[in-house]
Amino acid sequence: MSLDPPRSDSFSSLLDPQALARIHRLELLARGVVEGFVSGRHRSPYKGFSVEFAEHREYSPGDDLRDLDWRVFGKTDRYYIKQYMEETNLRCTILLDASGSMAYAGKAAAPRDGKPLGKFEYARFMAACLAHLLIGQQDGVGLVRFDSQVRRYFPARGQPGYLRAMLGDLAQAEPGGETALAPVLHEVAERIRRRGLVILISDLFDEPEAILNALQHFRFRKHEVIVFHVMADEEREFPFEHWTEFRDLEDPQVRLELDPRSLRAAYRDEVTRFEEELRKGCGRMKIDFVPVNTRVPFDETLVRFLSGRRRVAGKGAR
Repeated sequence: MSLDPPRSDSFSSLLDPQALARIHRLELLARGVVEGFVSGRHRSPYKGFSVEFAEHREYSPGDDLRDLDWRVFGKTDRYYIKQYMEETNLRCTILLDASGSMAYAGKAAAPRDGKPLGKFEYARFMAACLAHLLIGQQDGVGLVRFDSQVRRYFPARGQPGYLRAMLGDLAQAEPGGETALAPVLHEVAERIRRRGLVILISDLFDEPEAILNALQHFRFRKHEVIVFHVMADEEREFPFEHWTEFRDLEDPQVRLELDPRSLRAAYRDEVTRFEEELRKGCGRMKIDFVPVNTRVPFDETLVRFLSGRRRVAGKGAR
């Protein structure tokens, strides 16, 4: 795959120095095992010759005699093999929803340059910061930008120059096209060969059952998964007070004029049901499901998530 070098100013606006300063105090760690052999922060499923001792096990015929622990033999008169836990670089693939529905920008959204961020802009900043964080901790990162199909695919790599290419693509991307979330997720699950971390940033406008089935595909292939469910505050609260014309951002021909006050309660109940179904389904699969409201600044959202994940990882280590 050829990577067109981005213009020198095409991606700098995605990397807010203050946001990066807050986020880079933290780390994004893998909770499960990952594949690889390069020294890093993440536990590998493979035992081998590395610096961190894991455990002893009794010798079995065919084991390499170089792994025998002679000190233990001297004390117990029994043969034990030393096993070590390799650590490895994480490979993370960020899936960014660039469908038409992500173009929505509510008035309550966190501002940037005096304007409220649309969902796609918000998600794009999140993706850029996470990619920068992962490269900074010497992990590999890739990017998949999609709507009804995959529009750009960067396999996970760890070179800083590769990050520039991804950020250049993000800076020039615009939301558009219809949503076909579940089929795209199935396709990407087949394309990522090596187990690692998958981060989905999307408004998840698809049938919950289809989304959960697609996420299960990643889990079946042994990936760890994080889902950031991005919605504007207006999409959650439906605060409109007067007769309003609503139009479909993915099909301009679809327009509805209605009284939002008469639908508000039912609408909120439906949003709650939708999100709760996704939350419970992700919980059953041990997938992190993170509701995101664009009213909260994107760096604050990331700091809260990364801090919480570190606390959980710390408890698990004790």
